[in-house]
Amino acid sequence: MRILIVLAVLTAASGSTIVTNRPEVDSAGASVHPNSVPETVKESVLYEQEAVEDVMTNEELNPIHYPAQRAAKVVLHYLNSRCGSPYKLFELQTVYRVNAEDVADSGRKYRMEISVKEMFGNTVEKCSAEVLFPRGEQQGSPKVQTSCEELLKINTKSQEEALYQQYKTRHSLLSAQNLPDSYGHIEPDMTPFWCLGALASSFVMLAESTEETLYNMAQVTNITQLATEDDRLKFDYHILLHDVVSQEIIPWNLLITWSPPEGVKVLQMKQLPPHQKLL
Repeated sequence: MRILIVLAVLTAASGSTIVTNRPEVDSAGASVHPNSVPETVKESVLYEQEAVEDVMTNEELNPIHYPAQRAAKVVLHYLNSRCGSPYKLFELQTVYRVNAEDVADSGRKYRMEISVKEMFGNTVEKCSAEVLFPRGEQQGSPKVQTSCEELLKINTKSQEEALYQQYKTRHSLLSAQNLPDSYGHIEPDMTPFWCLGALASSFVMLAESTEETLYNMAQVTNITQLATEDDRLKFDYHILLHDVVSQEIIPWNLLITWSPPEGVKVLQMKQLPPHQKLL
C-alpha cells in the first residue's frame, strides 16, 4: 500500500506549547520538548514572557486572507518543531479568528483561534495562540506562544522505538531520494523519514518566517543516513521549501540527529542557491 502526499499551494485555510508527552520540567514549571535547533536559532525563536506593552493599533483580520494565514502557519511550524515525531505531524485545519495589533517598539502581534489536526491519528484540537513578528531593531524570527493540550497527549513512543531499533542495527545506511516523487507518492517505509524532513524544515520555516512569507515543505530531495558512534541516528537532508507568496522554491541542506528520548536536533542548516519560481 502506498501513501499519497498531495502537494498543493495554500489558498485559503491550510499551532503549541513547549510541552510534549516526554516533558522535562524546568525550574519555572514550563515543560520543554527535546526537539531543538542550534543555540543561535533557538534563542531567537523561543517565546519570552514580557510585560504588557503599549498597543498602537488593533484590527480584526479576515481568517482566510494571507496575513491571517501566514501568522497561523508560523504556529504550525512551532508545534511541529517542538512536539512532532516521525509518527506525529501536525497540519493546520481551520483559522477561526485572528486579531492583529501593533506593539510599540516591538513589532506586530497576532492573537488567534485555530484548529490543528494530527495527520496520522486524525486528532483535532481548537487552540489559541499568539505570534509576535519583531520589527525595527528587534527584527528577527517570530516569537510564539500557544496551547494545544490534547494534541500533546498523542503517544507514538512504541512506533518511534521500533523505527529507531530498525535503523540503528541495520548493516547498510539509509539513502533515499525524492520524497514524494513526481507523482506525489511515498513508499510506506519512507513516510517516517519524510516526516523527519518535515520536522527539520519546520525549524527553518519558523526561523525564516516574516509577515511577508508563507512557507510549506515541497519535497525531500535527498536523505542520507550517516554513521555515528553515539545513541542517535544522524541524517543529511536536502529539502525544498515553497514560499507561496513569492512562488520561490528554496533549497536547504540540514544536518540532523534523532532518537526517541531526544527528538529531532538540528545541528546545521544551510540555504543553497535558489531554484526557479513556480509559474
